[in-house]
Amino acid sequence: MSNENDTPIQHGKVDATYFWDDGSGMQGDTGLPASGEPMQKGLFSSPSWPLGTKGYIEYEGQTAEFFIGDRGPGHPSNDCDILLDLDGKTFAELTGQTWDAENYVVTGGNGHLYDVEYYITEWGDGAGQEGAPHPFQQPGNKCEDAVSEIPEDKLEDESSEEEAADEGARSEGTGEGSDEEQDSEGSEEEDTEDEASEGEKSTEESAPPAEDGGGPEEEEENGVTAETAANDVSGFQLTGADGGLAGGGILVLAIIPAILLAMGFAWFRRPAGAHAGDADTDGKGLMSDSEGKHGFGSLLDRFRGGRGN
Repeated sequence: MSNENDTPIQHGKVDATYFWDDGSGMQGDTGLPASGEPMQKGLFSSPSWPLGTKGYIEYEGQTAEFFIGDRGPGHPSNDCDILLDLDGKTFAELTGQTWDAENYVVTGGNGHLYDVEYYITEWGDGAGQEGAPHPFQQPGNKCEDAVSEIPEDKLEDESSEEEAADEGARSEGTGEGSDEEQDSEGSEEEDTEDEASEGEKSTEESAPPAEDGGGPEEEEENGVTAETAANDVSGFQLTGADGGLAGGGILVLAIIPAILLAMGFAWFRRPAGAHAGDADTDGKGLMSDSEGKHGFGSLLDRFRGGRGN
């Protein structure tokens, strides 16, 4: 069933009567409704509109919802006279009369309503034609006078609802956008703080601790000291860092006595005879005997306590 608050898609005025077809055969009953729906309150009949079409009618300040579930009226629809059949119960309520469920009649004697306003809110998908109604089985005879412009107040209500819904959606979107912006700003602030923190950490890590003397001046001093130490040590390093003899120093100290011992052995034990100056046939070798006072051999002999003192 449609709702009268839905946006109308077609509006107009028609004359109407009533019916109640449930297959009982009473009061000209022609059988069950053509739509297959059981006869019920709100089931209206149209000579042309699609079965399943939904809407509502207004009559003397009263409103009733309907759906098209049957075909009719027949002959009364000729010349566009009666273009809508209401179910007997709805007809009785709109006219202030009583529905006689035993005889299928509305008591009070009024069987017709004039200038009933209808509002179609949804076209059905059953058999029939949309738009202006036409008499039963006369599709070429359109009743254009039965269609009129939809009142603005009906559209305004719906427009207001749509505007309110749009405003609500925009408000929600704005709120979401604000939240996203706040989240974004918060994230940027956090990123800035993280970058600052990382910068501080990098500075702290790159800068050596004060107690280690890691400043540039101290590094230069350390560099000079190391270079000076390297220049001061030539050959072997005699002492280690703890002041003791290093491996090179021990080696030097071991070689020096050996050299001195060898030199002394050669000095004191080498003979002054022919073997010392074997290449000198005249007996004037380097270590040969000399009679002279200044002879090299005589000097060695004196030093060794030999002859010629």
